[in-house]
Amino acid sequence: MGRRAHGPDDRDRRQVEALAAYGVPERDIARVVGIDPKTLRKHYRDELDLGATKATAKVAEFLFRKATTEGPQCVTAAIFWMKTRGGWRETPQSHQIALSRDPRDLSDEDLMIIAGMAAPSRPLPGIGN
Repeated sequence: MGRRAHGPDDRDRRQVEALAAYGVPERDIARVVGIDPKTLRKHYRDELDLGATKATAKVAEFLFRKATTEGPQCVTAAIFWMKTRGGWRETPQSHQIALSRDPRDLSDEDLMIIAGMAAPSRPLPGIGN
């Protein structure tokens, strides 16, 4: 006599979808539900495939709501949204220096100025702030 056939129910479907959304491996989800990984894939393909996408959509909806309303978190949420979805990025800070020439060619005085240990007596060629 073999195993009895698995019959998925709504509770199992919600649990599989949630575990997939959290990134739990299929073999572990199957153990939690008490079935073989092959049976899991057969009966819960949509939950496994869409769990993470649905969770990401819920978080994006929450973040979008925060970013487009008033309140203490709205600015942070809006900045995060624009960095991840709107192409915003951090601009280089004043302590970040771009060199257009080999640093080995700089004098000791130039290096002291760059390190902030001396005041520039002249503009440094090839260095943009």
